[in-house]
Amino acid sequence: MFLGTYTPRMDEKSRLILPAKYREELANGLVLTRGQERCIYVFSTEEFKNVHQQMRQAPLTSRQARDYIRVFLSGASDEIPDKQGRITVPAALREYAGLDRDVTVIGAGDRAEIWDTTAWNEYLEAKESEFSSTDGEAIPGLF
Repeated sequence: MFLGTYTPRMDEKSRLILPAKYREELANGLVLTRGQERCIYVFSTEEFKNVHQQMRQAPLTSRQARDYIRVFLSGASDEIPDKQGRITVPAALREYAGLDRDVTVIGAGDRAEIWDTTAWNEYLEAKESEFSSTDGEAIPGLF
């Protein structure tokens, strides 16, 4: 499970050092792809297979499902971290998420997310007040 918030810096070669807590789960490979809210989703290869399997259940006749799958998979890039735990973030994904040197990596349970630090701080500020007033219907059975 991916938890926490980390603020590594991307180097001049567009490499990012994965948080130490994430490295073991991602050591055998990972998939980067477009996430919602202009972040990058980071899945272990195994979890990405599960996500893809769920997508395959969507009816081919659903335009919304086809559109989502096309955008999601066309931006996907499989990576293997180097010995220092670094990955290279492809140019198309960096552009999509507006990434520069200052990035924030957050844990989101079954995946990690890579955000531009300014975008993450703005998102968090906007959503924290909603978070405190969220009722039980947002995630049924949680509280």
